[in-house]
Amino acid sequence: MIEAYATLLALLIFGHALGDYPLQNDFMARGKNWNTPASGVPWYHLLGAHAIIHGGLAGVATGSLLIGLLEMMMHFIIDSMKNHGITSIHTDQALHIACKIVWAWLVVSAIV
Repeated sequence: MIEAYATLLALLIFGHALGDYPLQNDFMARGKNWNTPASGVPWYHLLGAHAIIHGGLAGVATGSLLIGLLEMMMHFIIDSMKNHGITSIHTDQALHIACKIVWAWLVVSAIV
C-alpha cells in the first residue's frame, strides 16, 4: 500500500509540475490573474482553463473523475487566493501539494 501511495503521489506531483510550468504559457500565467487580464480574454476563462488542465491531469493519474473534478475546483480556488494576494507563491504551491497528498490517500485507501 505504501508503494502504491508513493507512486501515485509522485505521478500527481509530476502532473502538477507539468501543468504549472510547461503547459502554462506566459499569456495564461499573466491573464489568469484579475490584476493583469489578457487582452480580450476574461481572467476567469484563463484561470478556468488552467484549472481544467490540472483536473484532467489528476483525473488521468488517478483514474478518477471525482478526483479530477476536486482538483479542478481546488486549483481554481487556490490560484484565486494567490491572485488576490491572500497567499504567496510558496503557500500556493504548498496547498497544491497538500491536495495531491489527500487525493493519493483517498484513491489508495479506496475511499474514491
